[in-house]
Amino acid sequence: QVQLVESGGGLVQSGGSLRLSCAASGTIYNMNLMGWYRQAPGKERELVARFTAGGSTFYADSVKGRFTIFRDNARNTVYLQMNSLKPEDTAVYYCNADFRPIGNANYWGQGTQVTVSS
Repeated sequence: QVQLVESGGGLVQSGGSLRLSCAASGTIYNMNLMGWYRQAPGKERELVARFTAGGSTFYADSVKGRFTIFRDNARNTVYLQMNSLKPEDTAVYYCNADFRPIGNANYWGQGTQVTVSS
């Protein structure tokens, strides 16, 4: 079983920055299978950034150059540094650990709200 706990959300003005954290506990099979998604009101959940199986990173076009995903393997923690925030970044941000490719389950955190005011 895997537990994911996000923190770091809040209210920020347009152009500001936030850093989200995702602390993972339990059996973490492969941190390359973790990432961040978001869901805005009335919209579907979408991928924001994640690590790839090869250890590199992938970003949605809407956040490229502004967001950075990184991790601390020793702490089993994944971060999302968000800079130059825009009102359209407002959403609930979810940490994800998708271990299905290695025969396990897909896990989600409870989400953390990010609100960017104009």
